[in-house]
Amino acid sequence: MLKIIYQDPHLIAIDKPAGLLVHRSMIDRHETRFAVQMLRDQIGQQVFPVHRLDRGTSGVLLFALDSDTARLLNKAFEQQEVGKTYLAVVRGYPAASGHIDYALSRQPDEIEFLDPRAQLIAQPAVSDYETLATTTLPVCIDKYPTSRYALVKLTPHTGRRHQLRRHMKHIAHPIIGDATHGKGIHNRYFKEHFDCPRLLLACVEMRLKHPHRDAEIVLTAPVGDSFLGVVNRFGWTDTLPADWRLSETMPP
Repeated sequence: MLKIIYQDPHLIAIDKPAGLLVHRSMIDRHETRFAVQMLRDQIGQQVFPVHRLDRGTSGVLLFALDSDTARLLNKAFEQQEVGKTYLAVVRGYPAASGHIDYALSRQPDEIEFLDPRAQLIAQPAVSDYETLATTTLPVCIDKYPTSRYALVKLTPHTGRRHQLRRHMKHIAHPIIGDATHGKGIHNRYFKEHFDCPRLLLACVEMRLKHPHRDAEIVLTAPVGDSFLGVVNRFGWTDTLPADWRLSETMPP
C-alpha cells in the first residue's frame, strides 16, 4: 500500500518508494506495478499525474483528483511556480553552495514519437545546490587512497528530464546509485557494504499554492529505507530538518 502524505477533495500526494514507476513505460515492458494504478486502486477513484519522478527517485509525488485541477497544476509546474527540494548523496566534496546554469538537450520519452529529422536542441536548465555534510571513508574504492562523499540539498528551477542527475555529473559530483550518469565502482560499493542498491536521490519537500484556495501547501516525505541507513551511518542525521527524517504526515 502506498503511503499517502496529503489528501483533500482535489489533491493527493504520496511518498513514492524508490524503484516504482509512475506509469506504464517502455523502460520495463514486464513491470506490472505503477504508482498511478496502485493509487487508483487504493483510493477507488481516478488520479491524474501532474509531474514525474524517475523510477529510482523516492519522495513527494503529487496527483490531481479531477481533470480541472490537473490542468491548473500542469500550468503551475510549466510556469515554475512549484518549489521542489531534493536530497542526494554525491561523490566528492562539492563547494558549500553553487548555481548550475547548464543547458540540457531534450530527452524524449521511450514511447514518444520523434521525427528523425528533428534536432534535440539544448534547453535552458538551472539548479542550485547546498552541501549539508561530508564524510571521508578510509578505503580505496577508485584510484585514491580514501573516498569522499557528501550530502547535498538540490533545488531545480527548471524541469528537464534527469536534470539533477545530469547537472551533478556536469560538475563532477555524480549521485551515488546513478547507473547512467554515475560511476559503477562507487555504486557497487554502496550496494555491497551499506546494503544500498538504490539511487540516492529523494524529493523531500514540495511547496505550491493550492489551485482552488489561497493557501500554500508544504508536502514532505522524509528519507527512509537504505537512504536513511546511509545518512545514519555517516553521522549526517542531525544535519536534516526534522520533517525530512521523521515519518510524519501532514493534515489536509
